[in-house]
Order: sequence, then structure tokens, then C-alpha cells
Amino acid sequence: MLEQIRGPADLQHLSQHELRELAAEIREFLIHKVAATGGHLGPNLGVVELTLALHRVFDSPHDPIIFDTGHQAYVHKMLTGRSHDFESLRKKGGLSGYPSRAESEHDWVESSHASASLSYADGLAKAFELSGHRNRHVVAVVGDGALTGGMCWEALNNIAASGRPVIIVVNDNGRSYAPTIGGVADHLASLRLQPAYEQALEKGRDALRALPLVGKIAYRVMHSVKAGIKDSLSPQLMFTDLGLKYVGPVDGHDERAVEAALRHARGFGRPVIVHVVTRKGMGFAPAEDDEAEQMHSCGVIDPVTGQATKVAGPGWTATFSDALIGYARKRRDIVAITAAMPGPTGLTPFGQQFPDRLFDVGIAEQHAMTSAAGLAMGGMHPVVAIYSTFLNRAFDQIMMDVALHQLPVTLVLDRAGITGSDGASHNGMWDMSMLGIVPGMRVAAPRDATRLREELGEALDVDDGPTALRFPKGDVGEDIPAIERRGSGISGVDVLAGPAAGCNHDVLLIGVGAFAPMALAVARRLQDQGIGVTVIDPRWVLPVSESVLELAAQHKLVVTCEDNGVNGGVGSAVSAALRRAEIDVPCRDVGLPQQFYEHASRGELLSDLALTDQDVARRITGWVAALGSGVAEAEIREHLD
Repeated sequence: MLEQIRGPADLQHLSQHELRELAAEIREFLIHKVAATGGHLGPNLGVVELTLALHRVFDSPHDPIIFDTGHQAYVHKMLTGRSHDFESLRKKGGLSGYPSRAESEHDWVESSHASASLSYADGLAKAFELSGHRNRHVVAVVGDGALTGGMCWEALNNIAASGRPVIIVVNDNGRSYAPTIGGVADHLASLRLQPAYEQALEKGRDALRALPLVGKIAYRVMHSVKAGIKDSLSPQLMFTDLGLKYVGPVDGHDERAVEAALRHARGFGRPVIVHVVTRKGMGFAPAEDDEAEQMHSCGVIDPVTGQATKVAGPGWTATFSDALIGYARKRRDIVAITAAMPGPTGLTPFGQQFPDRLFDVGIAEQHAMTSAAGLAMGGMHPVVAIYSTFLNRAFDQIMMDVALHQLPVTLVLDRAGITGSDGASHNGMWDMSMLGIVPGMRVAAPRDATRLREELGEALDVDDGPTALRFPKGDVGEDIPAIERRGSGISGVDVLAGPAAGCNHDVLLIGVGAFAPMALAVARRLQDQGIGVTVIDPRWVLPVSESVLELAAQHKLVVTCEDNGVNGGVGSAVSAALRRAEIDVPCRDVGLPQQFYEHASRGELLSDLALTDQDVARRITGWVAALGSGVAEAEIREHLD
């Protein structure tokens, strides 16, 4: 039946029996396709009936359907004619794992950062009203996890006051990545919409207000009594007190019930909350039984058992997790903060060891930073573990609430650099550019597991300002020993390789963090051709240490290699430091061009960007030849090829 669905119009003639069959077929399809590619399986299994009902009730794309975060839009893609593309899900040139405006007119928003859908919906509703399109509804599908983000409540404040036809579907599965926490989660409950009651109530209000002298007083008394009765019977009715009508809770796996609720809400013509209760991972036992995450996101798995088909090596995240626990055993002042992601950021084991020292603040990165500032003011040393891409959301708090007060807060930035298959909004390529302008900020980029443990310990010893550690997604790889350390403590720089015997000090190659192995491979290629190369790992990359400047002065060319945007990154900082020190050595930066990248594997993207050791070696030979080092560029290129 799924093969016959080319668009939402094909759903309109289906009977309830056929819809149930289609829902079962969609789940089977999802399990087998996502098992082969990896992706967000659990969230999509939970919204099958909800998505069917949305596309039967609303006229997409005339009525925009906006999925908050977007990871739960696989079924939406299937119902809008993209089922045949699922073999390519999250692969280069294939189907995106999130809504994509380039893929379909049904996809309005493609950013995968949470809690933004209601603001988009508010803006679209305003635009439709201003342009005279008053017959268009805007639908925002937002999870209870995303509702822990403050941006949702800023938008709700505006939506409630506007009276525009915005339907907010709360997909309540009790989870974001992990179980949803906080007061918002506790307050989700039911208020069924009854138009006759609402109309009668409004007439009563009008009549009371019209009474001479006592009308306004009587109205206020009636409103207070009504609010008091509501709150005494159901203290969760905060939505109605905001001026939003509330439908629910509705069984999110009963398509008929969800459809009826949505039709009711659509007919009201004003802002409405539709509360739909779903189960993440519905219909796939391994996901339902996964208490920690209900297969929120998975790699390639067996479609029957749900077990991963490839055993991953030691990862950066697990290395950080173990190291933090080790330090926390020795120091009671170390606490940890996560923004709704204890599992993905490695803090779940920390919470198991120290349950009173882990704070999950929900999807609230801004609050996380300022709460960390308060903890630091109170004598704690907070460690805020966060994906690099989500750091963008808390820049003002880092600058004005943490750094301005010179507070010892450590940021641990997971998934830094190119992350690959999740696409543009997940690449962590902005963090060093942002943090580099924060006064007093120190940034480390460990090259291996040993350095991660070492630099985390150094960060925890800093008591006069903020620190940050960044590392990429995936396996950590083998340790890379240093042949020498220049300087001591947090200013120490590791020399990883020096010029071969008989070679000049031509190039100082600075390998930043996870790019250190590539820098060594580049050096081997260059040294084979007689170019003298010194490879260093600055460890603490920002601010630029004196040891880096001293080494730079001994070479003819400085080249930085970093997994960050080239604008404002380590290369920019080194160039500026050389100018300030009046060291007249040219500096070239190798990094990520400042643009958004489509989904592909990390290796594919780096290859496309000419960020392989062969490509970088070729670029450096050109720079060396242009400086007149005496090395023949043509000869070098021939050997490199």
C-alpha cells in the first residue's frame, strides 16, 4: 500500500482499516530501512498515526506542517512521495535525515536545533495574515522535550495573544533523548475543547461586562472563581491560562482519535494545543525495551534484534566520561550539567555514580550556562557537556554571565568539527571562532585519549576563568606520543615530529586536535621531498602560547590545520599573534571554508574539501615554492602524485 502513496492526497480515500494496515507497513518499512542506514528510529516509530492524521486533516504544503527539531519527519517524507529514496537516507547525495527545503515543497524548515518550531509558526501565521491568506493554518509539531526550551514559551506568549490559527501539536512521549525532566513535563494534562461551552462562557462574559457599575468587578470575580476551580481540579492547565485552547490527551496511536482532535482544533480558528500521547519506539520491541533512549538514534543494526552490526572502538565521549568520573571521585566540587542529553554527552555514568551532582536542565542551553555560573559562584567547578553545534545557543551567557565574572566553568564540546551524516546544522565548526573572542577563555583540542584526560585535568585546575575542551564524533584512535614538550603546564606545546636530518626548518605545521594525525601524514609526504617540517600540537590552542610563537620564529612558513571554520579559528589567532609579536613569518590556514555542508560521511566531506593529507601536502608545496625555499615545486608534485 505504501508504494501507492505519492502524496497526501492519496490518503484521503483510505478507510480506517486501510489506515491501520498502512501504519503497520510504515513501521515495518522504517525498521528495515533505518536498520540499514542508521538514523532516528525510535522517534519516527512513535509518530506514525500522528503523521497520517496530520496529512489527512491539513492541506500540506498550503498548510505548513513544521516538525520541531525535525528528526521525527521520516514518516512525513514517506507520505510526501519520498519512500523510494530511503536507501540513501543520510548518505551523500541522498535523503536528508531532517526536513530539507531542497527535497520537497512540503518541508518548510530544516534546522535541527530544538524548540524553534513555534517561533517559525508564529512568523508564518503573521505573514499569511498580512498577505491576506487567512484560510491557511500553520501546524507546529513539538515534543514535550522541546517544550523544556525557553524559546517555546517566548513564542507561546506571542501566539496566545495573536488569535491567529496556529495549531500546536504536543507529541508527548515523556522523552527528549532521555526521559523529559522539569516542571513542564509534570504539567502536561488534559482540557477538552467544547465549543458550546466556550461560546456560552463568552456570552456570559459579555453580559457581565455590560452590567452598569458592577460589570467589570463581577467579570473579574467570575474569572477568578473559574481559574480557582480549574487549578484545584487540574493544576496542569497552564496553557488555558495563557489563552490557548487545549485538546487532549489523545491516544497518539489511535489514528481516528488523533484525526478527530485535529479536525476539532482546525475548526476553532484560533491558537490551539493538541496534546497527543505517543510511545517512542512503538512497534519495535528492542526500541520499546531500551529504557535509556528507546533507540532515539542508532547506527546500522540488525532489524530483528536491534543489535549494532559493528562494534565501535573506544570513543571520545566514553573517554571523557571515564576521566570526569575519575576526577570527581577526588574532588567533591566537580559537578556536571547537561541540556537534556546525558547519554549522548557521556554523563549518564557520572549521574549513576554521583546522582546529586548531575543536573539535567532540559533543552535549555542558555539556562545551563548561567546556572553553571551560579554553581561556580557558590564554590563548585561545573562541567557543561554539550554538542559543539548547540554551544551557539548560549554565546551571550558564556560571554556575559561566565567570562565577565571570571568564573571557573569548563565546557566540554562533543561532536566538534565535521560530524557528517546529520548535515549542516550538526557540524560543530563554529566553536573556536566564537570562543576565541571571549576574554579570558582558554580552549584545548586534545589529539588523543591520553591528552583528553590530561587537558581535562588541567581545565579543572583553572580557577580564574572559563575553559573549553573540544573533540570530534567517533572513535578516538591510537595515542600519538610527543618527542618533546616546549613550555610547562597549560602553556606546554607538544612537538610531534621534527625536520629530517639535513633538512631546513622550512614549515611549522600546527595540527589542531583531531587533525594532528593528518598533520603528521602531511609532514611525511613533505619530508620525503626534502622539505623540513616541524609538527606541533599546541594542546591549549587559544590563546596562542609563547611557545608557538618561539617555534614560528624559527621557520620560514607557519601552516595551521584545524577542524573548524577558517574565519576566526586557530589560524586567524596565530596570524594575529605573530603580527602583535612582530614576527615576520607568513602564516597559512587549512580548515573548513565558512559555509553550510550537506550530509555525507566525515571522510567524504573532508575529501570534497581537499582536506586529505595528499591535498594539504600539495597546497603546502605550492606555498613553499612561492617562498623560494629552493625546492622545485614541479619535482615535488611529481613525487606526491
